[in-house]
Amino acid sequence: MKQTYSFDDVLLVPQYSDINSRSEVNTKCNLTNFDFSLPIISSPMDTITETDMATTLSNSGALGIIHRYNTIQKQAQLVVDARLQGCKNIGAAIGIAGDFLERAITVVDVGANILCIDVAHGHHSMMHKAINTLKDKFGDQVHIMAGNVATLEAFDALASWGADSVRVGIGGGSICSTRIVTGHGVPTLQSVMECAKSSYDTKIIADGGIKTSGDIVKALAAGADFVMIGSMLAGTDESPGDVRVKLNGEKYKEYRGMASKEAQRDWRGKSSTPEGVATMVPYRGSVADILADIEGGIRSGLSYTGARNISELQARAEFILQSSAAQLESNTHILWRNK
Repeated sequence: MKQTYSFDDVLLVPQYSDINSRSEVNTKCNLTNFDFSLPIISSPMDTITETDMATTLSNSGALGIIHRYNTIQKQAQLVVDARLQGCKNIGAAIGIAGDFLERAITVVDVGANILCIDVAHGHHSMMHKAINTLKDKFGDQVHIMAGNVATLEAFDALASWGADSVRVGIGGGSICSTRIVTGHGVPTLQSVMECAKSSYDTKIIADGGIKTSGDIVKALAAGADFVMIGSMLAGTDESPGDVRVKLNGEKYKEYRGMASKEAQRDWRGKSSTPEGVATMVPYRGSVADILADIEGGIRSGLSYTGARNISELQARAEFILQSSAAQLESNTHILWRNK
């Protein structure tokens, strides 16, 4: 039986550096012809990405993927609004069945230039057909992001079918229960390491289990070109939904998985076996402040490896396993030691 590793199991070994300031670090990246200054993509969830999130991410050099859990017309209007607010690049999520092609054509017509085929298990015959259909329709005009997958075999399959980038990770999200419900999944870091062995130059997007800027650095070091995050952006001004105040005066916002009972009932009127949960998370203010902290963490992480860009990080990175005691030491342990 194969041993697998998650973000908390490993650390990066500090390397010699001649970087005097993290401002010297370059975090520029690209998805085919589309350039970004941060390797950050927001998850296409209805409590994470609509117009305001996509716009703020664009202003920070990152990418927002507007979710598909509404009518085609409403999703298209969110794309229009994001364009009007100055978004340079806009992603829009679609499925692989039903009205997926009509949805794709509509959102591209109003300004989306990146389509995210958003399904839980991407290594599937329907994914193959969907990618072929979209490539026949749009050619290289639109970037096709597909997923999710967990293995090198699956990654290579989607790449060979024509995906420009692939979301790598199954069951690792903070509000995802796929591994509990189905018994299937691979830790995201392990999946990224495996997929990075591919001979295809298709972009790797690490998706799931990413909790901190340190996890982002680990994902990039393992071979990811971008990371997709949800929980790190939840509870902000720009995430959809109202701020709620509990009896204790604390402010919260809803955050839910799209396979949760609550989300399924809202967007399709009924619920099947859930593979996600819904919860409330503390209100956190502007996502711009969070993105600034994330960017600072990424820059610092690269500088500890002596890397001036993501490619140098991947070339120089050395991972080590840490024991359970080391994991405790890695956290701000004074916070729990003094309780």
